[in-house]
Amino acid sequence: MKIRVVIVDDEPLARERIRTLLGQEADIEVAGECETGAEAVKTIRQAKPDLVFLDVQMPGMDGFEVLRALDPDALPMVIFVTAYDQHAIKAFEVKALDYLLKPFKQARFKETVQRAREMLVQRQAGTVSRSLLEMLGQAKPERDYLTRLAVRNGERVLLVRTDQVEYAESAGNYVVLHAGKESHILRETLTALEEQLNPRQFLRISRSILVNVDHIKELQPLFRGEHAVMLQNGKQLTMTRGIREVQDLLKFS
Repeated sequence: MKIRVVIVDDEPLARERIRTLLGQEADIEVAGECETGAEAVKTIRQAKPDLVFLDVQMPGMDGFEVLRALDPDALPMVIFVTAYDQHAIKAFEVKALDYLLKPFKQARFKETVQRAREMLVQRQAGTVSRSLLEMLGQAKPERDYLTRLAVRNGERVLLVRTDQVEYAESAGNYVVLHAGKESHILRETLTALEEQLNPRQFLRISRSILVNVDHIKELQPLFRGEHAVMLQNGKQLTMTRGIREVQDLLKFS
């Protein structure tokens, strides 16, 4: 019997990695791939998979919200995929759910798939998934956001306070942190970094720029309704996000 699987991750390379490894499992059939939480809810409802590889951190609807949106009586088995070993992961283990910490090795992946396979054979998937839903239904503490970023510099690891970061700039799969006269390279994507920072403090003004609102001096109009963000240090950044949304956040902060 084939085990039907849905892969949910907002990063194409992460989905490809999981899909490639699943291709080596004879009893696995990939029933769908999704890059957003909303797509995941729709696909899981339609495909009715036995197993879902679910990214925890996604923009918009995250992995937790995906599970809450599903029918509690028809929850699939879930393997969480995350780039951050946060405290919540320990709670997943207590609930007998497995997870993959990016970047994961092939041996760890096979171990996880085998664990899910055994649970499905023993018809425990529903029990485990419902226990997770019960945990998600409990009162949720206010989320903790990063106040320091660990940046590797050769053999050293520098701790950069987030309030000192004026803006962060995407450079492929890396991020350049601009803090005063210093710049630091962070080995992760801008989207992944944004998920860890307080949205009341850091604002995505374009696909490649994340700005600390405490360092914004003013917004200047450009041509054709576009605007520029002027920082206190004199740096000008081009903004492609709607001006009203930015103004609302600046008022709120």
